[in-house]
Amino acid sequence: MRSRIFLVAALLSIVLPANQSSAATAIVRDGSTLQLGNITYRLDGIDVPTVDQLCIDEHADVWTCGIEARDQLNKLIGGKQVRCDDLGSDPAYKKRRIGVCKIEGETTSLSQLLVRSGFAVNVEASASGRFQVDEARARDDRQGLWKGCFVAPREFRVGNKDSALLGAACRADRDREIREALFPEDLVMPASCNIKGKYAVRARVTGNLGIYHLQACRSYPGLTKPDRWFCSEEDAQAAGFRRAYNCRSTTRSK
Repeated sequence: MRSRIFLVAALLSIVLPANQSSAATAIVRDGSTLQLGNITYRLDGIDVPTVDQLCIDEHADVWTCGIEARDQLNKLIGGKQVRCDDLGSDPAYKKRRIGVCKIEGETTSLSQLLVRSGFAVNVEASASGRFQVDEARARDDRQGLWKGCFVAPREFRVGNKDSALLGAACRADRDREIREALFPEDLVMPASCNIKGKYAVRARVTGNLGIYHLQACRSYPGLTKPDRWFCSEEDAQAAGFRRAYNCRSTTRSK
C-alpha cells in the first residue's frame, strides 16, 4: 500500500511541476489579483487599476475603471477553472505570490488578455514585458482605459497627481479639470470597501505609504476625506498602508 502511495506521488510530481497550482475555482479580488484555494496571486507583467481608481471616458465623464477592471477579469474567467505558475513571492507584499495564470485548457495568460482588452498596462521591467505589442494595439483601437483618459495605476496608488495623462481623450486645455476628476477631494467609497486609507508622512517611519482606518477605530468617523478605499486589511497592507494605532487589536475588517 505504501509503495502505491509513493508511486502516485512520483507520477503527480512529473505531471504537475512544484511551482504550478492545480486547476481551481478563482475568487477575483481585484483586476490583477485572484485567489486559488488559500493562495493569492497577483498577475505577472501587468498593472491594473485598483477598485477605487477613477478614469475619464470618451465623453469626458468619470467612470469607475477599477471596478470595471475587476469585472473584466471575472468576465474573462467566466467561472472556469484557473491554473497558475508560481513565480515566487510578491516583492510588494510577501503574503501574496506572483503568478502566470491561465484558464484551464487555454494557452494565453489572463495578463495578456487583460492588456488586449485595454484594462491593464504592460510593466516593461517585468519578465513578461512581452505585452508591449498587445498594449499598443489596445491603445490604437481605444480599448478599455485607452478610450478615455487615466493615469497609470501605479501613479494613482501613490497619489501622484502630476503624473502623465494617458488615453485618447486627454485634452491639454482641460488638464486641471481632468486631474481634479481623477484625484477627487472626496473619493467615493466602492461597494463593500469601507476601509479608509490616508497618506501620511509619519507612516514612513515604519516603511509605509500611509495609514488605514477600520470602522471600529476611534479615528474612523473623523476621517471624512480618505485618499484611498480598501476592501480588506490585506489589500491595504499590500498597498503599503499600516493599521492606525488607535484600532482595537481584535477588530477585523468587514
